[in-house]
Amino acid sequence: MAGIKAAFRELDVESLQILPEHRMLILTGAGIRARHLYSVGLDLGLPVGSLAPLAANEAGQNGHILAALLAPEGVSYIEHETIAKRLAIHLTAARAVVGSAFPPYHHHEFPTSRIPTHRADTGAFLLADALGAAGLTIVEDVDGVYTTDPKGPGGEQAQLLRETNAADLANLGTLPFDRALLEVMATARYLEHVQVVNGLVPGRITAALRCEHVGTIIHTGAPATSARAA
Repeated sequence: MAGIKAAFRELDVESLQILPEHRMLILTGAGIRARHLYSVGLDLGLPVGSLAPLAANEAGQNGHILAALLAPEGVSYIEHETIAKRLAIHLTAARAVVGSAFPPYHHHEFPTSRIPTHRADTGAFLLADALGAAGLTIVEDVDGVYTTDPKGPGGEQAQLLRETNAADLANLGTLPFDRALLEVMATARYLEHVQVVNGLVPGRITAALRCEHVGTIIHTGAPATSARAA
């Protein structure tokens, strides 16, 4: 089984192409709408435990849209409880299912910052590692992890890191995913690495799922194990 966290932009097209090759758990984040949600929520003085379930709802809405696009292929959206208890049944009936990537901490989100620290990237990794997935592809709008923000001031000096590890990334100031992801990578049990790819470039997701190196590969703290079939 291969795991993906992604907004649905190009994912529906590539999912159709890759469905015959993999059984996939496709997890969606809140996307750009999360910024507006956090902005309004912070203006209203909402605590982080209230912002977390609101952002998770946004991620779920994106998941429903993607599942609707893939419905002709038998793909459906399922909730966290179903993923935890009946995922195997759904993946027997269809080649893929869609769910929310946000971890179900909700009102129990750690009150260490003004916005939730455990968001879609962290939730996708926790699920993939707990389920023993063959791999995790994190789909963003950049080619991978850079030495500095390629879209910020001085971005022309940014260098793409083709391969790195979670410990080294802790020293970088800007990351294309949740910083909390680095913490959970250190305690990984099965996922030895993840790959960050640009979902806006046609073919990148398909190539990543075929174990091609097309983005940034990040090695985790998981012990080396024998290869598992995708």
